[in-house]
Amino acid sequence: MIRIMHPVIEQFFQYLKAERHASLHTLKNYAGDLRQFSRFIDSHYPDIHSNEKEALKKINPNVLRSFLSDLFKNHGPTSVARKLSTLRSFFDFAVREHCVENNPAKAVRSPKVPKKLPQFLTLDEVMVFLAAPKGESILEIRDKSILELFYASGLRLSELVALSIDKLDLEQKIVRVLGKGNKERMVPIGQKAVDSLKAYTEKRAQLLNGKGDSQAVFLNKSGDRISARAVERLIEKYLKLSGIQKKVTPHVLRHTFATHLLNNGADMRGIQELMGHASLSTTQRYTHVELDKLMEVYDKTHPKA
Repeated sequence: MIRIMHPVIEQFFQYLKAERHASLHTLKNYAGDLRQFSRFIDSHYPDIHSNEKEALKKINPNVLRSFLSDLFKNHGPTSVARKLSTLRSFFDFAVREHCVENNPAKAVRSPKVPKKLPQFLTLDEVMVFLAAPKGESILEIRDKSILELFYASGLRLSELVALSIDKLDLEQKIVRVLGKGNKERMVPIGQKAVDSLKAYTEKRAQLLNGKGDSQAVFLNKSGDRISARAVERLIEKYLKLSGIQKKVTPHVLRHTFATHLLNNGADMRGIQELMGHASLSTTQRYTHVELDKLMEVYDKTHPKA
């Protein structure tokens, strides 16, 4: 356990699970960041540990700046910014629980992170990729429905593997998704995805075989809910089969969904709702695609381009 934060660390992680509905991946990142911070305090500020009850109160913005400076020896700005974000969240909780009066991390400026444009597939690449599962076995039919649903809905990987059978309304062409913050949203899907899901759900019982997870939409060969890693592996498999020379992850498929919607005139607010983004600024990362398209048209058509 992280010694300097022992009095509140368990409560903090319970809060993350119960109220923030944080994923296992997020919890692991937070735990790793806080352990790293604790080791830094051990080696650079041993006096802070002299009284554990008062330890948190002794951590001021200068201590945090020193920690960030040390991080920059082996980490890039993106990683450092994430670790500062972890500390801000933790100290926000500590303020809420009256362990400290103020959040010292809020007085520390986050490093400037270079903006990365979202990676995405072209329409031609998507068509080739979605056609990669060609077989008639139940697993290949399942795989095709997974790929089609990703592209049709822009779901997060965690949302897709968590889908329950009662959340599919294939007649209305709607999927009800439980996203971040335990917020449910309605996501419409196209006919191709509907057809693939119907083909799969009609044969899904072959995987259940009287056991396993009867509520999960996507099952593994043992009849249990498919894991996130298994979905990542099947994407890697069909990427190789399709011959696309790009790194494609579930998140790239999500970006592709948003990019293609924007390129075809979708409203930014509508895309925000479909993707379950809490902030419009997150969705605005995709405007570069529209700008690229406009520049291409300009270069091809303007006399003075």
